[in-house]
This record gives sequence, C-alpha cells and structure tokens, in this order.
Amino acid sequence: MSRNKDLFKRARCVIPGGVNSPVRAFKSVSGEPPFIKKGEGPYIYDEEGKRYIDCVLSWGPLILGHAHPEVVEAVVKAARDGMTFGAPTEREVVLAETVAACMPWVEKVRLVSSGTEATMSAIRLARAFTGRDKIVKFEGCYHGHADSFLIKAGSGALTHGHPSSPGVTQGTAADTLNAVYNDLDSVEAIFQENKRQIAAVIVEPIAGNMGVVLPEPTFLPGLRKWTEEYGALLIFDEVITGFRIGLGGAQGHYGVRPDLTTLGKILGGGLPLGAFGGRKEIMDKLAPEGPVYQAGTLSGNPLATAAGLATLALLQRPGFYETLNGRGKRFFSSIASLFQSAAFPVAGNHIASLGTLFFGIPQAKGYADITKADTERYARFHAAMLEQGVYLAPSQFEAVFVSMAHTDGILDEVLKIMKEAVAKLWR
Repeated sequence: MSRNKDLFKRARCVIPGGVNSPVRAFKSVSGEPPFIKKGEGPYIYDEEGKRYIDCVLSWGPLILGHAHPEVVEAVVKAARDGMTFGAPTEREVVLAETVAACMPWVEKVRLVSSGTEATMSAIRLARAFTGRDKIVKFEGCYHGHADSFLIKAGSGALTHGHPSSPGVTQGTAADTLNAVYNDLDSVEAIFQENKRQIAAVIVEPIAGNMGVVLPEPTFLPGLRKWTEEYGALLIFDEVITGFRIGLGGAQGHYGVRPDLTTLGKILGGGLPLGAFGGRKEIMDKLAPEGPVYQAGTLSGNPLATAAGLATLALLQRPGFYETLNGRGKRFFSSIASLFQSAAFPVAGNHIASLGTLFFGIPQAKGYADITKADTERYARFHAAMLEQGVYLAPSQFEAVFVSMAHTDGILDEVLKIMKEAVAKLWR
C-alpha cells in the first residue's frame, strides 16, 4: 500500500471522513487525497515525494507561494518571543492600522481566528446595530459554517450536494433569506416582503465559493441602493477577495462602499487569522466599548499577526499587483483559448489572479448556471492533471489561484499539461 493510501486509511479510523475539512476528501472528484509533506514556492510535495504545481494555494491565502523566506523569518522570530499571550500586542495594533489604511471603508477592525468567526461576528453586530433579526444572503455564496449561512450555501456544502446542513434549526433558517446572485429584482422583492425586518445583506462581492462568478456592473451598486433605502447594512465578505484583487479588495476595485467587511486567508499570511471591520459607529457597539459580546483566546495571535504583517508589507511593494495580475490575466486567457477548440462548452470566469473553469456550460453568471456544470467531466480532468503533477481544487466549484511564485514558465507548464489532458481525454 502506498504511503498516501495508508495515511488515508489510518485517518478514516480517527477523523470523520479522514479529513478535517470535507472537500479535502476528494469525494467529488472520485479520488483519494495525497497527503502533503511540505511546500516550497509554487510547489507542494506529498508523503511519497511526488511534486505538484500547486494551483490551490491552501484555498487562496498563499499569494506569495509556499514558505516565503521573509514570512517564515517573521514567524520564527515571533515564535521565539512566545506563541500566545491572551493579551494585547503591538503587532495587533499595526495590523489593524494597516488594514484600515488599505481597505477604503474600514475605520476600525477586530481580529479573530478565522473567516467563519469574522462573518458570524459581523452578522451578530449588524443585528444588534439595526435591532433586526433577518439577514439576506445569496444562493451559492459561502460565508463559513455558522448556522445562519448553511442555507443554500456554496463551497464544500455545494460540492457534496448538501447546500443545507442538519443541525440548523428551523428558527435560524427562517431568519436567513436567500436571494439570487446578480439578480437585483430578487433582492428588491425580499426587502418589500420583509420591511423593517432585515438587518443586513451579506455577499461575496466576487463570488468565489461556487467557483468564480463576477458581479454584473449594476449588482453591487444596486445592493448599496437597496440596503440604504431600507435601513439595512451591507456586508462584503472579502475573505477570498481581500488583498487578492488588490490592496483595497473588491470594494476598492468596484468602488462600492460596504458598512462592514470580513477578511481572512491572505490577511494571515498562511496562518489562522480573520478580521471584521467597518464604520466606527458600528464597530464601537462591540464589547468592551459597547454591549455586543465577541471574544477569542487566540484572537490576534502573535505568530499569525507576524505572518500577516510580513505578507502585507510585500504586497505593498511597487508593481506587485501589476505583475501578479498580469500573469493571472495571461494565464486564464490562455486557458480560455485552449478550451475554445474543445468539443464541449466550457465557461471560464476570471479576474486578477483567480479563476474557474466550468465544464459543460456556456456561461456561469450565477447559481442556476453553475449547478448545471458537468462535475463528472471535471473529475476526469482533475485526475489527469493530478497524475501529471498539477494540483487543482478537488471540486468543480472552487477557484484556481495564481501566486507570485508562479512564474510565466511554470504557468506555461500547467497550460501544456492541460492541453495534453484535454487531448488524451476527449480526442
């Protein structure tokens, strides 16, 4: 038995499904996961020593690639001084100042340990600030695994065919209203039916958890209009897009003001770290300033803040995003050209350094489109790419990420392997 298979067998005896996050089990691509031993730059290596070009990058955080020397040095230096204190540190202040300086409409920030914790806390804060109970989310968008969000959710919930979860109470479900992404009429209808009851609309400004789906030009401005008109807050979930699209995230890119913003992934530089922030008058409702309770033993952890600060410093170097996003544009445009000659439709959505190929559909503008994607065909493609040393997301409904460590030469190698895979599978 191979080392990977043996570890997976052992894992299934002591860990539900053998994994600590469902999509890692490779069920939706009918395979078994390699167990990763180390990462370096654009590569990961499994327990059997096989090298893969990594296009998942821990689901987005590793915008610099694996084990960037300056980030590693910052973490090691911080670890020598102590791994956790449960007390204020200077790095927390500097990181909050950095986030506020980068994100156009974030005035105050609270650090937490994950994106799920950030979105969960932002919803609680929005309900307290408005005095209302209901929230609006969008089919196929994923905001973590808090109860309120597991109603027609994306990411792993969509991948495994269970967009809702047992254990979510009917009361919780009743307070979560689902709209259709890129459909303002569905949002207007919900507001008109639930006047003075909606606390907030939460949205991925660029959907990344049903695969990458871009907002129509009027969509985000329309959400701003309806929330203002009905006195609800607008929350941008920028856990994926924060610092990925640019320093100002999607809100900076599109110029649309949210009331609250949630962050994660890149913010922690590869370590567990999240944040939520926004207008001062809203954030000041948090304890100990206000009555809304939120706390966490490891919030603002010294190692995570060190990694985050080192990462954000590198992102602010002149020309960083011009180089990275230029590589992403060239790469994803080349993929689109490659699949134009395929004997089946493939919708390719991309922006900056992330994108998704949707097999078997001509367009992917929302949840109704992507649910028609050919997941079996994607699974075959995924297996062929993995065999040839390219690690793609083990789900049709996730993103491909490019990092600064992915040179044009490495991306050309991925394109070459893709071309060979398509020719072999569907010649």
